[in-house]
Amino acid sequence: MVQKDGDSGSRPWDNFITDRDREVYKQSGFGASVGLGTRPALLIIDAQYRTTGELPVPIEEAMKEYPTAVGKVAWDAVSQIEQLLDIFREKNWPVMYAQGERTGVQEGARYTDKIPSLGAEYNLPGSRGAQIVEPLKPKDGDVIIYKRFPSIFFGTNLVTQLVNVGADTLIVVGCTTSGCVRGTVVDGMSYGFRCVVPEDCVWDRGEASHAINLFDISQKYADVMPLNDLSQVLGDIPPKTVK
Repeated sequence: MVQKDGDSGSRPWDNFITDRDREVYKQSGFGASVGLGTRPALLIIDAQYRTTGELPVPIEEAMKEYPTAVGKVAWDAVSQIEQLLDIFREKNWPVMYAQGERTGVQEGARYTDKIPSLGAEYNLPGSRGAQIVEPLKPKDGDVIIYKRFPSIFFGTNLVTQLVNVGADTLIVVGCTTSGCVRGTVVDGMSYGFRCVVPEDCVWDRGEASHAINLFDISQKYADVMPLNDLSQVLGDIPPKTVK
C-alpha cells in the first residue's frame, strides 16, 4: 500500500472551515489516509459540454449556452485531468467514464423533479451537451458507463467492470464535487475500494459547496490531494503488464 496524506500546504477549504470544526474532526478521529493500492482505475465523471460549456469563460457566460455549465473553473480542471489521463495511458491502467444523459424528465424520476434542467435537450443522448469534452475523449478499450443518477455505481455495471480489471483504487475526477463525484466516492468506499480525489481535477458551480465537500470527503471517504502529489505517488506504482 502506497501512503500519501496530502495534508501539506494550503487547501481548497481553508477559507470555509473554522478552527473549531477542524479541531472537532481531529479529536473525533476523522481524516486518516487510506493510501493507494497498486491497481488504480480512473473514473472521469460527467466531463461533458453541458458541465463545462464550450469555452473557458466565467460561469455566468457559460450558463447562457448550457444552464448547467461551469465555464473556466471546469476547463481549468479538464487541463489537469489531461495530465492525469496521460499517466494512465502510459501505465496501461483502466480508464472509465460516466456519461450522464437522459431521454426525458421521466427517466430521472425524483432527480429531474429536483433539477428540471437535467431533462433538457442538451442532456439527450447524441446531443452536443451530452458529449464528453474533446481533450478527454475516450479511446478504444475505455469503458463508458451511461448513468442517470448521481453515483456512477447506481443502476450500472460499474462494479463488474472494476472487478474485471482487478482495480483496488479509484481515482475520481470530474463534476460536480458536491454531487456526482461525492456520490461516486461514497459508493466506491462502501464497496471496499480505496478512493482518491485530486482536488484540482474536480469542479462545482458553487465555490463554498466545492470547498466544503472536498473537506468532508477528505475526512470521511477518500484521500484528497493536489494532482502534483498524486502524480508522484502514481509514478511509484508499476504499470500494468499488457498480455
